[in-house]
Amino acid sequence: MTQTSESVTWLTQAAYDQLKAELDYLSGPARTEIAAKIAAAREEGDLRENGGYHAAKEEQGKQELRVRQLTQLLENAKVGTAPASDGVVAPGTLVKIAFDGDEDDTMEFLLASREYASGDFETYSPQSPLGTGVMGKSIGEDAEYELPNGKKASVRILDVKPFTG
Repeated sequence: MTQTSESVTWLTQAAYDQLKAELDYLSGPARTEIAAKIAAAREEGDLRENGGYHAAKEEQGKQELRVRQLTQLLENAKVGTAPASDGVVAPGTLVKIAFDGDEDDTMEFLLASREYASGDFETYSPQSPLGTGVMGKSIGEDAEYELPNGKKASVRILDVKPFTG
C-alpha cells in the first residue's frame, strides 16, 4: 500500500485493481470524451477567445498527467497482502497516536502512499518525518520525529490496525 523505496510501490491486490481500472478508463473512454469536447469547441470558431476549447485542453492536460502518474506507479508496483494485525506500525495500517504523551491530544492516520488518501482520515507517507518515526513501533511505544523547523517531537502509539478500505 505504500512506497518502500523510490522505485517500488507496494499495493494490495484491491488497490492495484482500483488504480488499474482508473488507468483503463482514463486512457480509453475518457480520452475519447475529451477529444469530442475539444472537437466540438473547435467548431465554435476563433480558438483565441474560445473558453470551452481552452477548458477542454486544460482538462486533457490534467488527464494525461494522471495517466502518466498511474502508468509509472503501476509499472513499479508490487502486489502484496494487507498488513498483519499484530499491533506493529507498517505501511497499510491505521495508526492512532497521542502527541507528546498527552492522551487527550490524539490523531488517527493511514500510513500509506498518497494514492490511498481518503477524506475519512489523514494519510501520511512512510517516507514522511512522522511516518519514518512511527514505522516498526508497537502499541504503547514512543516514537520521535523531526518537525520541519528542525525541532523534535514525540508521539505515543495508542492503536494500530490494518486498513481494510
